[in-house]
Amino acid sequence: MSRSGAAAEKADSRQRPQMKVNEYKENQNIAYVSLRPVQTTVLIKTAKVYLAPFSLSNYQLDQLMCPKSLLEKNSNNEVACKKTKIKKTCRRIIPPKMKTTSSKSESTLQNSASAVHTESNKLQPKRTADAMNLSVDVESSQDEDSDEDITPGLDDFSGLSPYERKRLKNISENADFFASLQLSESAARLREIIEKRQPPKSKRKKPKRENGVGCRRSMRLLKVDPSGVSLPATPTPPTLVADETPLLPPGPLEMTSENQEDNERFKGFLHTWAGMNKPSSKNTEKGLSSIKSYRANLNGMVISEDTVYKVTTGPIFSMALHPSETRTLVAVGAKFGQVGLCDLTQQPKEDGVYVFHPHSQPVSCLYFSPANPAHILSLSYDGTLRCGDFSRAIFEEVYRNERSSFSSFDFLSEDASTLIVGHWDGNMSLVDRRTPGTSYEKLTSSSMGKIRTVHVHPVHRQYFITAGLRDTHIYDARQLKSRGSQPLISLTEHTKSIASAYFSPLTGNRVVTTCADCNLRIFDSSCVSSKIPLLTTIRHNTFTGRWLTRFQAMWDPKQEDCVIVGSMAHPRRVEIFHETGKRVHSFGGECLVSVCSINAMHPTRYILAGGNSSGKIHVFMNEKSC
Repeated sequence: MSRSGAAAEKADSRQRPQMKVNEYKENQNIAYVSLRPVQTTVLIKTAKVYLAPFSLSNYQLDQLMCPKSLLEKNSNNEVACKKTKIKKTCRRIIPPKMKTTSSKSESTLQNSASAVHTESNKLQPKRTADAMNLSVDVESSQDEDSDEDITPGLDDFSGLSPYERKRLKNISENADFFASLQLSESAARLREIIEKRQPPKSKRKKPKRENGVGCRRSMRLLKVDPSGVSLPATPTPPTLVADETPLLPPGPLEMTSENQEDNERFKGFLHTWAGMNKPSSKNTEKGLSSIKSYRANLNGMVISEDTVYKVTTGPIFSMALHPSETRTLVAVGAKFGQVGLCDLTQQPKEDGVYVFHPHSQPVSCLYFSPANPAHILSLSYDGTLRCGDFSRAIFEEVYRNERSSFSSFDFLSEDASTLIVGHWDGNMSLVDRRTPGTSYEKLTSSSMGKIRTVHVHPVHRQYFITAGLRDTHIYDARQLKSRGSQPLISLTEHTKSIASAYFSPLTGNRVVTTCADCNLRIFDSSCVSSKIPLLTTIRHNTFTGRWLTRFQAMWDPKQEDCVIVGSMAHPRRVEIFHETGKRVHSFGGECLVSVCSINAMHPTRYILAGGNSSGKIHVFMNEKSC
């Protein structure tokens, strides 16, 4: 070729790439979309001959737009080397067996590739000349590769290591094995069989039962006898709740000891109590002793194991000391209707305890008769008031009201002929023992929802004080009416329920109340006709809980300016306070191991008895009084 011709061809070759590059830049997006099917066609052909991944992003534009003239200038040796490398790469990646079994898939993929070409031609009718040339070049190279005979086998991999040859052999054997199993066809056939044989969903039919009777039904529930005959319907009787504490029969009850069986000893005990029928003389003329001497006498009072007695089986609700000057006799009322009598001078001490059962419910109040100390009067929740006469050995019935429950009583007269009885429902009864029968003389209601204690003024006996839920009232017994009575004075300083209220024992000039707000209050009751002022408030723990009897502060009959009350403090004790609020004395000791809720002091001797919730009494005695 001449030098001028070569120069012209060279200039022409320089201009054509430049023009194609510019044209590609103008139609960059179109060329990319139009080449998509070409790329897909190359990937499809990799099922037989794997050339290399093709992407526009991996090549520069000048390499893609290279004309055929430049490609034709390449030497035949270079083309042959490239084809040999491509074939070796194909043999390394694709097992020989997979080449023979993929002819159907290749035809399917070629059809899909042609469809993609057709759709892309519709969307992009105008292709660039360079893109067309590129696709023609690729197709021609693919045709040349497909025409070459590629014989699968392990001998072609002479350049591989023994490990790689063994690996490819295992892959081909596994492929043959799974192909021979035909798992996809078997799975398809099994799926068709399951769908055909699947039964329609239906609920299980219950077995039929004859006459609606099951196999394991109870004959008792079916109300039939063993022979199958229906039993007659029996009406269910009303359920009756048995009364745990039935009322005792009306009338007098014989004194029968529950814990003593020796009749001779019991007769001696009754004779001893019947002989102490002389009333005690009040200590009004002697007057009050000084606090110093009073404290000295209290310091001489001691407790020992010999003065601790087990009397009743339940908690003690009430207590009284006999006014005898020679013998120490203690009476207690218990929760289960028992009345216990204890003679501390009797030895051994078990022989001096006698327990009777005149009531069926708790005995909440107990007094020796001021006219005849051989009589002991007991009041119970069961609505009965009885008088124990030791000379006749009976418990005589004084007042009975089965529709009500009694809480407390006191004597309106010094001869103990008339009584005032408080009810738990707030009513009050006036009882005259001289009237035949066991009924009341007058029954009146009050504004109090509940009455806990009733106490009569020691000098002006027509006045009495009641302790209720929140209020403490003073009434005049002469003004009691049947349809309600208005109190003379009301003590409204309390914030919670009141457990007790008592006049001072000698003059009645003071009133002490025990309230659930942990306070003891002392009022000035010297003038009953006007308002009663509050003198002192003593802080004291009165929260006894559910199982202990409520505290009730009592006046000392010998020293009416001092009150006695139990304590929740440790060690256990019984405390005495002055009306000014000062603590005068505290009783305690190793033998006092429980809370004494109910306490009583002898009217003339320095003897203190305290009862607890286990039915025991603890007696503190002065050596001079023993």
